[in-house]
Amino acid sequence: MPTITPLQLKLARTAVGLGVRELAEKASVAPSTIQRYESGRGGMQSRTLDKVQQTLEDAGVVFIPADAQGGPGVRLKS
Repeated sequence: MPTITPLQLKLARTAVGLGVRELAEKASVAPSTIQRYESGRGGMQSRTLDKVQQTLEDAGVVFIPADAQGGPGVRLKS
């Protein structure tokens, strides 16, 4: 699973209408871990980031990697 950026995490969470606490509860991580990662003040262990990413993907998010057309992003499944 590719690593998602802090901005992708925040955009994805917002796109599916989850607050930090809601996402943290669904992914079984501490809210402070998500806040710290989104703000760029700290990293996240790969296992933890994988859980958060999977939770968001299960909620309908598709993570888009950077390519020649632009930087990384997110979109919702149709």
